[in-house]
Amino acid sequence: MASFKTKDLENALTSKGFKKVKTHHEMYWLYCNGKKTHIRTRISHSEKEYGDNLLSQMAKQTKLHRSEFLDLVECPLSEEEYLKKLIQRGIIIVSRNN
Repeated sequence: MASFKTKDLENALTSKGFKKVKTHHEMYWLYCNGKKTHIRTRISHSEKEYGDNLLSQMAKQTKLHRSEFLDLVECPLSEEEYLKKLIQRGIIIVSRNN
């Protein structure tokens, strides 16, 4: 059973290309080559720690398998590797003109 403090999740996301937008929850949008993508996740202000259920939801939102998302948070999966996976899977398209 994995769990992470919300601060650790915030740091991991912002170090991997996500930018925070404050709303009722803290939304994190993925940017690629300076452009906002459709990939986003959120962190609730009220949660101190995220357990298995919430981590699985975040994995789906970030278009990763759960084990890949854990690697994203724990840092074996770099921003470049993450973007490469999303591009290879056809989830994001990178224009050659960028």
